[in-house]
Amino acid sequence: MATTRLYMSMSLDGYIAGPDDRPGQELGRGGGRLFNWLDHRHSPGPDGQVFGEAMATRAVIAGRRTFELAGRWQGDHHDGVPIHVLTHHVDPGDEPPGSARFYTDVAACADDARAAAGDHAILVHGAGAAQALLAAGQLDELEIHLVPVLLGAGRRLFGSREDAPVELEQIRRLDGHGVTHLRYRVVG
Repeated sequence: MATTRLYMSMSLDGYIAGPDDRPGQELGRGGGRLFNWLDHRHSPGPDGQVFGEAMATRAVIAGRRTFELAGRWQGDHHDGVPIHVLTHHVDPGDEPPGSARFYTDVAACADDARAAAGDHAILVHGAGAAQALLAAGQLDELEIHLVPVLLGAGRRLFGSREDAPVELEQIRRLDGHGVTHLRYRVVG
């Protein structure tokens, strides 16, 4: 069965984008710093390994905000894999491009993504998608690309949670160029 795995670059103080993230400034002020490690994505080291694993996924689940800020990926995130977009509302007549499809039901979205991915992992993008999948018991792993910078403000991956604590088990740590790639399994 496919593993749903969040891939997210994050500052040491928990931000995934700097302040004022919007179209034209998708990563917010200073947020681009979180992705400097991608300069080494084609290298044989840990950064290349992690990037290669992300590109080997066979389905994507994204939050609507991430999908829109990314220009809807022009309908193709990578290699034509299906894009499953979680949203609170679907406007009639809003046809997403390419293989993208909107979902308001988290479980249906995860089920369809698993069916599409087969034995491969599912790449999860966006704080909203991660939070919704986690709350529904549909997020299996978190791959956090921890960058040693304090952004001080912006969009947090996980804000305050009122639910019970979520236990994680660290299953991998790779030190890259200015980043530590941490993989955790959701255990409860």
